[in-house]
This record gives sequence, structure tokens and C-alpha cells, in this order.
Amino acid sequence: MDPIWLDSYPAGVPRTLVVNPEETLIDVLESAFAEWGQHRAFHNLGTTLSFAELDRLTRQFAVYLRNDLGLQPGDRIALMLPNLLQYPVALFGCLRAGLVVVNVNPLYTARELEHQLVDSGARALVVYAGSAHVFAEIHHVTAIEHVLVTMPGDLLPLLRRVLVNFVVRYVRRLIPAYSIASAEPFRRFLAADPAAYKRPVGQKGKDLAILQYTGGTTGLAKGAMLSHSNLIANIRQIGCWFAGNHKPGHEIIITALPLYHVYALTVNCFSYFVQGALNILITDPRDTAAFVKELSRWPFTALTGVNTLFQSLVRNPEFAKLDFSTLKVVSAGGMATQEATAREWAKLTGTHIVEGYGLSETSPVVSSNPLDLQAFNGSIGLPLPGTEIAIRDEQGREVALGEPGELFVRGPQVMLGYWNQPGETANVLGADGFLETGDVVTIDSRGYLKIVDRKKDMIIVSGLKVYPNEVEQTVTQHPEVLEAVCIGVPDPESGEAVKLFIVPRPGASLTPQSLRAWCKENMSAYKVPRKIEFRDSLPKSNVGKILRRELRDEK
Repeated sequence: MDPIWLDSYPAGVPRTLVVNPEETLIDVLESAFAEWGQHRAFHNLGTTLSFAELDRLTRQFAVYLRNDLGLQPGDRIALMLPNLLQYPVALFGCLRAGLVVVNVNPLYTARELEHQLVDSGARALVVYAGSAHVFAEIHHVTAIEHVLVTMPGDLLPLLRRVLVNFVVRYVRRLIPAYSIASAEPFRRFLAADPAAYKRPVGQKGKDLAILQYTGGTTGLAKGAMLSHSNLIANIRQIGCWFAGNHKPGHEIIITALPLYHVYALTVNCFSYFVQGALNILITDPRDTAAFVKELSRWPFTALTGVNTLFQSLVRNPEFAKLDFSTLKVVSAGGMATQEATAREWAKLTGTHIVEGYGLSETSPVVSSNPLDLQAFNGSIGLPLPGTEIAIRDEQGREVALGEPGELFVRGPQVMLGYWNQPGETANVLGADGFLETGDVVTIDSRGYLKIVDRKKDMIIVSGLKVYPNEVEQTVTQHPEVLEAVCIGVPDPESGEAVKLFIVPRPGASLTPQSLRAWCKENMSAYKVPRKIEFRDSLPKSNVGKILRRELRDEK
């Protein structure tokens, strides 16, 4: 019997997906270069690169890596970059050289960076100058042989480059001092001859392309091994899902989420790239005023984000003045989208946030709502073509429709395993090929999935299960609550109790007592927060995901 979700697929979306095992990301990139030529590919800091220019630059970078630095196919190279033109140049150039890319957050601390570089065994690092001082602290304990340091303006025209780099270094003072004996300027690769480029020999789809480290919110980050075939499969899955809303060669997508994060990497960077789209790279989306000003310059057709990003935009009065008539796709992932945020967004823009779901381990997209969504439904949508799911209880048995259980995923986008961690791999990848996600979900009769919560975040109050997402969704319906997150804390009577942290809206007159009374009217008694703490802000990851673990770890 066919899976129930297939009957809910939008017209034209295939039910299966076949990936050519011989095809690599080099094939995918070179096909796009050939097809789109003079079309615009990436824009940042006032400068646009065409597909043809990117083709040349990435061939130059690949030649430099192989011939000048002596790196070999299969060697790992870390990219520690924000959203600058340097990122796609470095990413595509590394892949064309046959290297394995290790994506690194440029905001990492020395401890986090040391773990990732040592664990991956990276031989080279491309690093933003503002992060170089962090690497300098731990250089001596890594296997890094080549350090390429880049300033924000390195790929801009001369006058603009000088101005941007001067402002960043001397006016805004964003480049702390550092000392790295082996450091070289990133721009040195521009002297390489693009005609000297030769494709690596013998690469297949099964070969490793990217080491995408998990966020590490539950311990030390692990490197998810994503093959060329894994990523190509997800590119094709996303492409056929979005096909009805795409006009190849005409899309303009806003990329505010960092490209080193797997969501933006696959959806924005790869999937829209092969469609001939223009990617507008936003280097610092936390500067909402500058972000909105950049948005005003473009008839953008697509935007990806997370709940906190959408919140920051709808709260900005200038955002409401923008023209949204060209906007067709607003895609959310990375964290649960709150209904209150989705409602505000729809009212302001006339578009609906289409929520999906994914993991680093699945390249990342597993499911998505159809793009013809008429209203926010709180669902993470339907499994993408070629994706199989199972929902199981703690004994490994399939649960009934509508009942919560842990989500298991099998498909061509599921990782090869964790880098150098066969034990951890065996813990999550079963002999049947299903990946254990750690997320608790339900599925309805149409095949739509809904996240209940992370299995490890679940709170047990007197033997009753409390899912933090449910509490948070309910609390953020309160008109005076801006953000909310809850955790379980030890309690002598109930074992655990719900503790709620909230950020109130400006001018709110909330008290713990009034909010608790409101909660009692809207949820069962055992779910009502026992403790409520008001905060000016909540700890967040680099993509805006609220970090429950940091709150749990507070003394």
C-alpha cells in the first residue's frame, strides 16, 4: 500500500526520486554555470557575481588549492565565513578541487573551534579576518597547514574594497588583532590560471562532500557525513517540490540565514543556484534596519528564515512599507514557527510562512508543507519525494494515526554516518536504514506531520508528559508575550516542574501571577509553569534557535 501522504502531494510533484550514483556536485555546478552564464548569481555589499564570473573564480580557487597549496581530493578544508561573496567562491572551488568542506560558525569560541578542527582533521582553513584571533588561540593543537584570511571586501571592485575594509577594520573595529605565522591573504588565489583547472578523477556520488557538524546543543558536535548523492538528492527533492512556484532564471532569494548552516546551504545556495536564481547575501541580519533597507532594493520572490528572524522583521516599522507583490515563497525551518508570528507575518505581507522540517543528518530537508498553503497550520508538512518515515513508540512499535511517537527517516538524503564515530552512528542509523531523529511527532490521515517536541526536551510532571513546544506555542498567544521557552527543573513533589522564561513585549504589564492565571485558562493544570522568569532576551544559536540547554545549565 502506498504511503498515505502521497495522495496529498501537489499536482506535478513526483512520488519517487532516482539519483544517478555517478553524478557529483561538480556535475551539478558545472551544468548551472553552462546554463545560466551571464545571469546574476550572488550579490553582497553592493557587488554582483554572474554565473560566468563565479565559474572562473571557482576554477581559479580550485587550481590554487591543488597546485599552490598541494591539497588532494578527500582532504578536509574548513570554511569559517559569514555570508560574503567569498563563501560560494570558496565552497564551489573546494568541491571542484575534490576536497571535503567542513562548515564552521565564525562566531565559535576557541573551544568549539578546536573540537571541530581537530575532529575533522582539516588541513586548511578559510577564515573571516574578524574570527582569525579565535583560531590563533588554538592553531598549535590542530592539523591546519594553510590559513587563508579574508576581509569583507576582498571580492569587491578596488575602490569599494578599500572603503569596506577600512570601515570594518578602523571605523567599526570589527577585526581584533591576531598573529598566525602561516596566514596568507585569501585574494592570493586570484593569480591562479583558470585554464589550468582539471576535474578530480574518479569521484562518485557516494564520496564524501561535506562534513556538517550538528549544533552541539546536547553535547560535543558530531560531523554528519553528507555525500555528493545525499546533497544532490535533497536539491532535487526541494526543486520538484518548489517547481510549481519557480520561474527558472528569474527568482531572487533573500539569504539571511548563514550559508554555513545546512538549511541555507542546501535550500538557498544549492537549490536556488541550479534554478538560475539570484541570491542576495545578508551578512548581518541582526542589524534589522540595514537588512530591511537592503530588502527595499529588490523585487525578491523568496525568503527563508526562522521564527526569530520573522519576528524581528514584523516588529520593524519600515518593513511594513515594503512591496511584497513579488514574494511567492516564505520558507521556515530550523525551529518551530510560532502561530502568533505566522499570523502577524500573514497580516503584514499577505503571504503565508510555509514550514518544513530537517536535520543536518538529512542534508537537511525531510518534509515541507505545500507552497499553496492557505493558512498557517502548525504542521511541518509532508515527507518529500523518495522519503520514507516511520513513527515508533519506545518499544520500537509503529504508533496509531494521531498518536505521538519518535520520527524515523529513510531516504537518499540520509547521511553516510558520523565522522569517525561508528558507535554514535550505530545509535541512530538502524540496520533497516532508518535514521532515529530524536523528535516526537504525530501524523494525520492525510500524511501531514506535526512536531510535538524533542524527545530529550520532554518534561515528566508526576508521570505525565509535557512537551515544551506546546507550552511555548500557547504562551506566545498571550498578546503581551514576545518570546517564550520552557524547561523542566527538579521538583521534590512531582519529579519535574515546568519553568517558563519569557521576554515580554515593550510596555507590557505582565506579572508572573497574571501570566500563570492566563495559562490555567488555556492548558491543563499539570502543564502550567510552576516557575516564571522574565528576561530581556533569551540565549540563541547562530541561526536564532532558542537554546534550552543553556538555560538548563544555568546555576
